[in-house]
Amino acid sequence: MSQSWTNGLYETAIDRIFPLTKAIPVIIGLSVALALPGCSGKIGKKNADLFAGQGSPRYKGSGPLPKGGGRRHVGKPYTINGKRFYPKDVASYERTGVASWYGPKFHRRMTSNGEWFDMHDLTAAHTTLPLPSYVKVTNLSNGKEAVLRVNDRGPFAHDRIIDLSKRSSEILGFKGKGTQNVKVVYLGKAPIAHDGTHLAAMNRKHLRSSDYTRVASAMNYPSASRTMFASAEETPEPSAPAPQPVQTVAETESLLPVPVGDNGSYFVQAASFSNVDNAERAKYALGSLGPVSVSPVTVGANTYYRVRVGPLDNENSAYEIADLVREQGMHGAR
Repeated sequence: MSQSWTNGLYETAIDRIFPLTKAIPVIIGLSVALALPGCSGKIGKKNADLFAGQGSPRYKGSGPLPKGGGRRHVGKPYTINGKRFYPKDVASYERTGVASWYGPKFHRRMTSNGEWFDMHDLTAAHTTLPLPSYVKVTNLSNGKEAVLRVNDRGPFAHDRIIDLSKRSSEILGFKGKGTQNVKVVYLGKAPIAHDGTHLAAMNRKHLRSSDYTRVASAMNYPSASRTMFASAEETPEPSAPAPQPVQTVAETESLLPVPVGDNGSYFVQAASFSNVDNAERAKYALGSLGPVSVSPVTVGANTYYRVRVGPLDNENSAYEIADLVREQGMHGAR
């Protein structure tokens, strides 16, 4: 069947909602199936595996899956099995309910925001939250917690509120049960770029030390530096190291925007130049994003001119601005 991109979801044949014997054309992401007109939306076979089937395109490369690299996506309202869902940007979200997990049959397939699903990563699917974003999930049976990256749509069975990757369910201690009562708290939008470093730091920031140690050990995370989240009151911004030519995204994208100022506001560093005229040109190019400043920084005997966007009110705004700066070709934005 041909595939097309509609509302951030793929149109293909799938039986994640319907049994395999009833492969019905629907609009689909990894965890999503939108019934086309004329479909009854009923589960035909008792105890059928609701999450088995074809799904979206499979990654054709070999070796480790690429991380991140999708897009920001919310999408329009949609209906599955007679239930209407309304994706939207939110400032806050907290809900308790049943979580499930999905794994091998969707491993290495494309998610609803264009990333590749890795069942070994700390990810999740949600029906309405913006993609990608972060949630803190707490297992209400054992108290275990983890911060997960939401990059897909779902689940749609039995009023479950979130669908976790296989690894996430293992870390939260309910893989063997299949489902578990959990609390889900929205933490904010995640950066498009994802190499695990920022996710590790978010776990460090939002979890108790015992939970963070467990998550970091299970995911083989390096120790997340606390200074990544230090406030200006704790650590004044240090003198900048000698800037390099424009760095690649891979070298800088995992770094957080720097919180400075008495009110904890954030700045995004777009670039650093040895020539003040180049810095002023960059400032002009970024003017539509908000207040932009050029400030000299002395490193040894040299003076460099740092271009920054800000102040910004919060970390989420800083990440959105950083993405926009990179879209203008300043790939070292942080």
